[in-house]
Formats: sequence, structure tokens, C-alpha cells
Amino acid sequence: MKRNRLTKQQQRVLDAARDVRAKAHAPYSRYSVGAAILDENGALHVGCNVENAAYPAGSCAEQNAIGAMLAGGGRRIAAIAAVGGHDAVEACTPCGGCRQRIREFADADTRILLLAEDGEHVSYTVEELLPAAFHLTN
Repeated sequence: MKRNRLTKQQQRVLDAARDVRAKAHAPYSRYSVGAAILDENGALHVGCNVENAAYPAGSCAEQNAIGAMLAGGGRRIAAIAAVGGHDAVEACTPCGGCRQRIREFADADTRILLLAEDGEHVSYTVEELLPAAFHLTN
């Protein structure tokens, strides 16, 4: 985990995740999450969690941001941020499934940016959050 100063691009991604969090559909858990991805072309893609009455058949914010990236023509995650929680902003690490999804489109050293409860950012590499990740090689 690191708490270094953010670059302008990293701040942009973190701000976008914070903003899209307000659009989440979480009537069951009341746990709203927003995610934003900066792709290899510099394009920004966002997603929020969407719950469903057939709980837990919803989709995660990170999953939806990855889908938006792919639909927008991006193929690699240069940076990703996730912001979530019940009330005030708290650190919200991606679930196990999303860690694997992120790894599919990111390098082991790609940074995952999060907000801590004190409003400060924290970041982890994909490898720190998902050591020895499963991946297929061609």
C-alpha cells in the first residue's frame, strides 16, 4: 500500500470514480461503489454497481467500468480507481472476482487507487491485491 502524491491523471481517475458513485443502484445493500478506468489511450471510462432484485445477481462497479472500457475501444487498464461505502467515503477494495477481472486487463504493477476513511488516497498494485493471479498465456 502506498500513500504517495497523486499525478493529475490519477486524481482525474479518482475524482471520476467518486462522481459516478452517486449514480449507483444499490437499494438492497445500500453500498454504493463507483469505479473509473484510464485506458492505454488516455480515455476515461466509468461504472457503478447495479444491484438486482434477484440478489446477488447484480454487477460490480469495476466490472461495469471494464465493460465500458472495452465498448469504448480500450484494451488495457493504465489506472483504475474505486470509491465505495455506506455513508462517508471509506476504503473499498475490489472483491475477489473484480480483482481477477482487473488482472485480465492490467499488468501486475498497475495501480488500483482507493480512498481511505480519512479522505486520503491509498493505492495497491494488482499483484499486492491478487498475488499469484491466475492467467492464461497464449
